[in-house]
Amino acid sequence: MGICVIGLNYKSASIEIREQLAFSNVELRVLLSNWSDNFVGCEVVLLSTCNRTEVYISSEENELPESERVIEYLLRQKSLLQSIPQNVNSISLEIPETENANVTSRSDYSGAKSDVHTDFGVSIFLPHLFRFEDLAAVEHLFSVVSSLDSMLLGEVQILSQVKSAYQAASEAGTVGAIFNRVFQTALRTAKQVANETELHKHRVSLPSIAVVDFALQVFERLDDKRVLVFGAGEMGRETLQYLCAHGAKNITIANRSIGRAKQLSEEFGGEVGDWGDRFDFIAEADLVVTATGSADYVVTLAEFRRIDSRRGNRVLFVLDLAVPRDFDPLIGGLSNVYLYSIDDLQETCLKNRAGRDREVPKANQIVLRNANDFMYWLGSRPRGVVIQKLREQLGGLMDIELERLFNKLSELGEREREEISYSFERFIGKVLHLPLSSLYDEQQNGEPHHHRLLTALARLFRLNNE
Repeated sequence: MGICVIGLNYKSASIEIREQLAFSNVELRVLLSNWSDNFVGCEVVLLSTCNRTEVYISSEENELPESERVIEYLLRQKSLLQSIPQNVNSISLEIPETENANVTSRSDYSGAKSDVHTDFGVSIFLPHLFRFEDLAAVEHLFSVVSSLDSMLLGEVQILSQVKSAYQAASEAGTVGAIFNRVFQTALRTAKQVANETELHKHRVSLPSIAVVDFALQVFERLDDKRVLVFGAGEMGRETLQYLCAHGAKNITIANRSIGRAKQLSEEFGGEVGDWGDRFDFIAEADLVVTATGSADYVVTLAEFRRIDSRRGNRVLFVLDLAVPRDFDPLIGGLSNVYLYSIDDLQETCLKNRAGRDREVPKANQIVLRNANDFMYWLGSRPRGVVIQKLREQLGGLMDIELERLFNKLSELGEREREEISYSFERFIGKVLHLPLSSLYDEQQNGEPHHHRLLTALARLFRLNNE
């Protein structure tokens, strides 16, 4: 029995690495639907956001799978093309010549097919992975959902993302008793942290940092700028709020789903642009905010070059808040283009967390207390099963012996039979008291051989034999 989390996040991996393991909702459903055929007896929840991809796994009977096997499965399910971006040197990847996994990175990195097609596999991701087990894994989950592990300490978007990941796994049938318990406890922990600390007080969001600390450093004012927004999700919506609050008026919203774009335009007063005309909009824009869920670049280098001459020498500011990224990063190397990805916000996020750091110890205490409570519940599950089976076995033997005794002493009355039965039950209880108390104490004290004692007890009494 055990729980583990295997993953990478903004602290362990750059965006170039993270976007290779970013999963859309469709990809997530495919991965979950095939999970049980590959990892028998293992529950799973996959959390994939712009800042992290984490696989939570639990098993009551089987051993937890190795990290390499899990990542290989993720890559195989994602069906990535066998290529590496042309700017591979900028992310310092060491590609083993002997690697031959059927995985790839995103295609079309420079507007045309890359001439560089280098096979790569699990070994590229291993230096960036973390793996936590049991208490450490539960603590990590509780910290993540409480936004203690977020790039922006105290942000609230992660809560809904964890809820969505849990719901998707539940619908796919990859969640059982253990993960139902641990994720429900995680959500309660996040609520406790929010209610009992000031971690979320005066919170600053990624969109607010993107607008105030980046866009307004390039443009002194926004009321005379042409703003283009790609994507009508929560990130795009929140960014629009801050843009409008700082004076933005000339806004065009383009999204593949025109219905969602209309909703945002009605809320913020912008115009709806046809997705197919996005390059014309870029040619006229001063500031672009993009946060789509596209698996491929929305704008490649070659496509941008075709419209660059139409812009003259005007500055273009691009906030690419998507993972995988929407703009080819090579566009940022062109003159008069300021291109920032979500990783570029990290330093500013660290500066803005100083005031919230005072609340972290209190929040960590809540996380640790709830994690320990959950681990106690988890540890008691096999103990409860073993004890129940042992009591049933001894109770069955007692019934056989009582029946034999009462057949011999047929003259006994009902009262005498009850007294004898009660004495047998007390005797069994006293015999079990010391060993079961020892098991309980071992678990309470966190003794490492608690599970070994349970296993030995089950074997001695053959409790696993049907």
